[in-house]
Amino acid sequence: MASYDVIVIGSGPGGYVSAIRCAQLGLKTACVEGRDTLGGTCLNVGCIPSKALLHASHQLHEAQHNFAKMGLIADEPKVDWARMQGYKTEVIDGNTKGIEFLFKKNKIEWLKGWGSIPTAGQVKIGDDIHKAKYIIIASGSKPSSLPGIEIDEKTVVTSTGALALDKIPSKMVVIGAGVIGLELGSVYARLGAEVEVIEFLDDITPGMDGEVQKTFLRILKKQGLKFTMGAAVQSVVVKKGKATVSYIKRKKDTTHEVDADVVLVATGRRPNVDGLGLDALGVTLTARGQIQTDAHYATSVPGVYAIGDAITGPMLAHKAEDEGMAVAEILAGQAGHVNYDVIPGVIYTHPEVATVGKTEEQLKEAGRAYKTGKFSFMGNGRAKANFASDGFVKILADAETDRILGAHIIGPMAGDLIHEVCVAMEFGAAAEDLARTCHAHPTYSEAVREAALDCGNGAIHS
Repeated sequence: MASYDVIVIGSGPGGYVSAIRCAQLGLKTACVEGRDTLGGTCLNVGCIPSKALLHASHQLHEAQHNFAKMGLIADEPKVDWARMQGYKTEVIDGNTKGIEFLFKKNKIEWLKGWGSIPTAGQVKIGDDIHKAKYIIIASGSKPSSLPGIEIDEKTVVTSTGALALDKIPSKMVVIGAGVIGLELGSVYARLGAEVEVIEFLDDITPGMDGEVQKTFLRILKKQGLKFTMGAAVQSVVVKKGKATVSYIKRKKDTTHEVDADVVLVATGRRPNVDGLGLDALGVTLTARGQIQTDAHYATSVPGVYAIGDAITGPMLAHKAEDEGMAVAEILAGQAGHVNYDVIPGVIYTHPEVATVGKTEEQLKEAGRAYKTGKFSFMGNGRAKANFASDGFVKILADAETDRILGAHIIGPMAGDLIHEVCVAMEFGAAAEDLARTCHAHPTYSEAVREAALDCGNGAIHS
């Protein structure tokens, strides 16, 4: 029976980061993973492979629409789907092998198999029992579906199946206008598929700043995606490899059908806690099936902790990573902490969408006095040169103190630009602090400064 200071269950971003930090802080650490490769959903069938396909399909778009404008004359590009899938696999392999190297470097033992917790202080893998002073559950999440829909990962797929289709479909229906649905829908639209998105609510990307939602929807429609909003999907029937999606338009109470070669079910994710033995162990769950924890990530069972998608909060890899580091520091006797007010969210379409902090809708609902600074990428020289002038930067600041309360960006490199604002917010900066910081010219980041200037006396280039 092997014994450790810490056993981490799950090697996704939360799990492997937590394991590495535990080892760095002097704790004898092991990590349980049943896949053949480390990295969890994110590296194997999520964040990383989807970004590979997003990048490849964007390069195709650039070749088809912008190369000739720059004097780059070439034959019409063709898609070799098998080779694109091979490129995606190479990207995955490079990342997962990197985690293996980090485990060896930090002397973390990989316990291969699926783990359960028969009692506090013990993790069971197959017939083997391993002891640990602390157990960290970082088991992640899995796709959720709807009643009346049977997933086969061929015709009716989750994000996992959508990343590895045998061929590019002629028609794809995406159920759900959230991050996953829009990212993968835009991939296949650029690759030539007809894509229709069916969403239960009246807006895409629920919870996002309303002005960004409207701009984002307009851009996606211009890119060829079709949207059916306010529609409740009732069933998906597959016959001879083709799918028929039935839905009801909620306001009119009318029934409709649409046919597709592939249906992507992108209706969110749920905690992956089945098989861990949490009921018998006595771990308290929330009404949504998440593991309930206190401010230090401790569960209701002493010595058992949980982080990432398995607990409450946004299901984001970087949120899990921060929690993984925080709980490791807590177990090592330090003061681990996560600032949940400054966790960015990014959608990796083109243009990208990024957000941090409060939206205008949230500030209005709270009755908080605020001011808005906004700048369009149409006024940014670098964006215009790169055919990337769609979108804007919006900064929200306290009306009295000028302290930054939130930022919302739709435009080129939004996922990178948002972090300038994140750092500013972490330090409690005012919009004027951003506005008075010299930004290199010509860069996309100047749009952030211009939005900050607009919170004061006004932007220069608009």
